[in-house]
Amino acid sequence: MKSDLTETQMVSLRLPDGSVKKFPKPVTGMEVAKEIGPGLAKAALAIRVNGEVADLKSQINADSEFSVVTASDGDALELIRHDAAHVLAQSVQELFPDTQVTIGPAIENGFYYDFAKEVPFTTSDLEKIEKKMHEIISKGENFIREVWEKKDAIDFFNNKGEKYKTELIKELPNDETISIYKQGDWLDLCKGPHMPSTKHVGKAFKLMKVAGAYWRGDSSNAMLTRIYGTAWRNEKELSKYLVQIDEAEKRDHRKLGKEMDLFHFQEEAPGAVFWHPKGWSLFQSLINYMRLRQDRAGYVETNTPELLDKSLWETSGHWEKFGDNMFTTDAKEEKIFAIKPMNCPGAVEVYKQGLKSYRDLPLRISEFGKVHRYEPSGALHGLMRVRAFTQDDAHIFCTEDQITEESKIVCELILSIYKDFGFSDVAIKFSDRPTKRVGEDKIWDKAETALKEAMEATGLEYSLNPGEGAFYGPKLEFVLRDAIGRDWQCGTLQVDLNLPGRLGATYVAEDGNKKTPVMLHRALFGSLERFAGILIEHYAGHLPLWLAPTQVVIATITSDTDNYAKEIKDQLIKKGFRTETDIRNEKIGYKIREHSNMKIPLIVAVGKNENENKTVSVRRLGSNNTETETLENFLQKLQKETKSPIEEKKIKYEFN
Repeated sequence: MKSDLTETQMVSLRLPDGSVKKFPKPVTGMEVAKEIGPGLAKAALAIRVNGEVADLKSQINADSEFSVVTASDGDALELIRHDAAHVLAQSVQELFPDTQVTIGPAIENGFYYDFAKEVPFTTSDLEKIEKKMHEIISKGENFIREVWEKKDAIDFFNNKGEKYKTELIKELPNDETISIYKQGDWLDLCKGPHMPSTKHVGKAFKLMKVAGAYWRGDSSNAMLTRIYGTAWRNEKELSKYLVQIDEAEKRDHRKLGKEMDLFHFQEEAPGAVFWHPKGWSLFQSLINYMRLRQDRAGYVETNTPELLDKSLWETSGHWEKFGDNMFTTDAKEEKIFAIKPMNCPGAVEVYKQGLKSYRDLPLRISEFGKVHRYEPSGALHGLMRVRAFTQDDAHIFCTEDQITEESKIVCELILSIYKDFGFSDVAIKFSDRPTKRVGEDKIWDKAETALKEAMEATGLEYSLNPGEGAFYGPKLEFVLRDAIGRDWQCGTLQVDLNLPGRLGATYVAEDGNKKTPVMLHRALFGSLERFAGILIEHYAGHLPLWLAPTQVVIATITSDTDNYAKEIKDQLIKKGFRTETDIRNEKIGYKIREHSNMKIPLIVAVGKNENENKTVSVRRLGSNNTETETLENFLQKLQKETKSPIEEKKIKYEFN
């Protein structure tokens, strides 16, 4: 560094430890890393300037917050996956020169790239492509960034026959920088950033599958071939993920749903569930549990129409922000009705009936509301991504002074409920204002501050999720971690200072003036369909006894014990247990295997000995052992074991 430079010729960089270092401007990220230490420079993959990740060669011209991204950094995985996508595209074009590349982003757990090829790729091509990727990585070609003129970029890709790239470049604003990244002789349109070279991708990657994908997700466009891959920091992480994937396949709720006879889907109703009796039993158990928890927490339950006039959705702001995802009617009447994508406006309309006083607040209004949202057919995924689903919605109308306490109560309720279902690892994310929103910034400031104060009051840890709030207010997202380490976003809590005013909701304040209430939007399961799917996968179909659609199957060993089996069933039914009998002329071993595959928790075998002694032989799911006991003892045990968490804990009223 030169010591005789003026302050205006220097740039000050604040490091993670709080220290400040000065450099002549401009200075590259690599130069700074070398100055800090040779070890850090060697480990450096990229830099972070004012929170934004950039190439090591990027120049810094202004005072900034500065840090170096290494393999242990949280941003390293996205860099690895982004670079792996580029290596994949290069491999494909070297092996199949007539293939066009389109887009290839990093995604959760991996990456993909979409290709235009006359004969689509198949799974059998993946091994060859993966081998080529290893060759390219071992060469360690440097990633080199170039800036091109828009016309030059269009001409280059057009002459190369890359019509999709050409289309993308043509749509870019004329003043936007056209950034090109080279690795050896291969190049691609890309904003970056990238690691120094292909060798930094490493060996911990694997191509997973091929799938069809429409260009830009539009079914009217050409069908492309998408190749998915996964990439990690090291072989240990990769191996762990592959084991998780294998376990996830075994737990797939769609497979288990069929085996357990819970539900099905069909083309005539895309994204809508056909619940079978056993699946509907599970669904209703979830509702019954939640209804009791809400009743004891001071909620009043309502039900609002599924069809509402378009004008209401325009007033609420949903039509402008959410209209593309709404289903509408095409009836003979002049009015256009929309099938509700959410329950919020209906809740406000219920609240507005009758004059409300500050003494009536907080007013907690719940609803198990069926909503419909248009999801592209390619995005539908069993119970996890549907078009028609039921929300355990609630809307709490309160004063501004009550936001903190009510939010605290909701957070505690949510965590208690998740614990009852076996989820103890729960992360909370704070999502603030999105780009596309309604309401003034000063209202958003007030809402965000109130929600943060509520979180501080709970003492719970949370992370920031910038820009991911609802269009009408900031929100908390509750993320569950399941038995095999996957994360599921379920419950939400949102502070809304916009919608009540837009729809004319008021209350009479203590001073006699009318004021607009605050509206807290709250969902605990979120989508009941999705939560059911999560439960099935979390427990691998082996649901807790109190939730199991069929709790006990009584299977006969010989036909002369049919009457005894029916007698046992009658007693169980009278006591409220969900019970079936299996008196088919089949061997007991066959019956046990079949009911075990259907994940029945308890199989009761009855033969001559059991009939004579009025006993039962009980086999529990997952065990090869059989316990023989009197019918009376079995009934007493069952009474205790089938109690829901609410009954076990004798939960009293949970609100003040």
